[in-house]
Amino acid sequence: MQHEPGPRQGMQVDAAAAVEANGVAKVYGQGGAAVRALDDVSLTIAKGEFFTLLGPSGCGKTTLLRCIAGFETPTSGRILLGGRDITHEPPNRRRVNTVFQSYALFPHLTVARNIGFGLEMMGRPRAEVAETTARMLALVRLEQLADRRPDALSGGQQQRVALARALAPQPEVLLLDEPLSALDLKLRKGMQAELKRLQLETGITFVFVTHDQEEALTMSDRIGVMSAGKLLQVGAPRDIYDRPVNRFVADFIGETNFLAARAEGGVLRLSTGEVLGQALGRQGPVTVAIRPEQLRLGATGESGGLKATVEGATYIGTDSEVRLRLADGTQIVARVQSRPGGEAAPPPGTEVGVLVAPGALQVLED
Repeated sequence: MQHEPGPRQGMQVDAAAAVEANGVAKVYGQGGAAVRALDDVSLTIAKGEFFTLLGPSGCGKTTLLRCIAGFETPTSGRILLGGRDITHEPPNRRRVNTVFQSYALFPHLTVARNIGFGLEMMGRPRAEVAETTARMLALVRLEQLADRRPDALSGGQQQRVALARALAPQPEVLLLDEPLSALDLKLRKGMQAELKRLQLETGITFVFVTHDQEEALTMSDRIGVMSAGKLLQVGAPRDIYDRPVNRFVADFIGETNFLAARAEGGVLRLSTGEVLGQALGRQGPVTVAIRPEQLRLGATGESGGLKATVEGATYIGTDSEVRLRLADGTQIVARVQSRPGGEAAPPPGTEVGVLVAPGALQVLED
């Protein structure tokens, strides 16, 4: 099932579509050996939007990006850029640029020459190339490194050069295929902020591919979650996290507890008979998702609480992850926020009550 609310409230985007995919399929091979990399994917990305395709390896996100770039041709369906059908156009006729995992900088050229190279190949006047290169250097904050060669740069600086080179021709859409995967954690977090800044300053539509949920949640206006060639859900980061449409999305985005329950008499019940919450019009067996941070530990017997036994806890600085076993044997995790002078997590074997925050339950489709 695909769920596609509009762009996040307050997001400044043009109402027209920058990119559209209409029923796009991509099949490799034939007969019994055929692999369906994309399966009837339909998607609209607004102008000026930072849109992320998120999913595990092999889900089809890079194949869809390559279809937009022109490096792959869909087996069926259409790709539109600014309302124009570009399905069968070669890459050099699309106002689209791509930044790959490998920065592919020319080692014998300076930073400035790398940035201006594409403009030179397009036959732009020398003065225009110089002016645009200077503007791009300022945009990515590398003015002082214009005369260095790539081997004298850090990984983060090389990434900025690759971004500046891709942005220099002013593409309608910038495609980014896991461009931060080669950076260490600290650099990656810094570049996340840089990418978002660049997108906001240029106003160019960014389509970003990643398997990293934190990257997607941090930078995106909207996210499309993919699995096995299908687009499962599209929405703002908070929508995807708080209201996943099925178990795969809930499990892939953040940590989630899954509880087997039964909807009957207007409520959700565990096998022990304990009531989780309202059934919201459901009947029969269901799977319920609850995020760890939506659980609170209380005393046993506290009204509305589920009986549980503490099995262990892990202190991770900002909070503690408390591992619990419910009365029916289900194992869950609660995240308890750390506070100065606050109490430590209960020791193993402690009987507690587990309370669920209002509105935290998500009844999922299979």
